[in-house]
Amino acid sequence: MPSKFPMPGNPVRGSKSGKPIMALFDLLGRSWALGVIWQLSNSTLTFREIQQRCEKVSPTVLNKRLKELTSSGLVERGDTGYQLTPTGSELFDLLQPFGAWSNSWAENLPVTDTTK
Repeated sequence: MPSKFPMPGNPVRGSKSGKPIMALFDLLGRSWALGVIWQLSNSTLTFREIQQRCEKVSPTVLNKRLKELTSSGLVERGDTGYQLTPTGSELFDLLQPFGAWSNSWAENLPVTDTTK
């Protein structure tokens, strides 16, 4: 039975051979995957808390994403809610600098007229 989430060694978006980096990018590129990781970076959260912090993502999408992130070893369900695994925390540490960079990037973008 094929995996329901991107796995290294299996075909994924952008890679027929399933290179690990492409499997990771496929997983992180799914709706709300990065948002969930970002929200869990500071604390354990319940399903409802994650949903509220992710701008009220639909329960169906959030449930699917949590299952994928859990199956991928990035998130785990503890006694009080969902949390990042040590591997998930390591990934967040690598992603965190993108937050500051993206703010700087956004501030330096040329202003364009979007009303045309």
